[in-house]
Amino acid sequence: MAETTVLFRARVPQKRLRNAEKVLSKLGLKPSDAFNMLLAQIELKESVPFMLTTHNEPLLTAQEQAGEWTKSLGEY
Repeated sequence: MAETTVLFRARVPQKRLRNAEKVLSKLGLKPSDAFNMLLAQIELKESVPFMLTTHNEPLLTAQEQAGEWTKSLGEY
């Protein structure tokens, strides 16, 4: 039996939606697909799947970025 769905409507700035649609289109996705993925991640993690903060995170220097890449991917 098919799962029951509901219609969810939200107001978003037109320019934001257009810009997001361009990116999602390159991935073969629609905004509704992205929204469903967001909700699935919230459901799985029982939390928002990214950090929410009012504090700016400091950017890594080029050397710090290189160190993180090496740590994650190994030497090349």
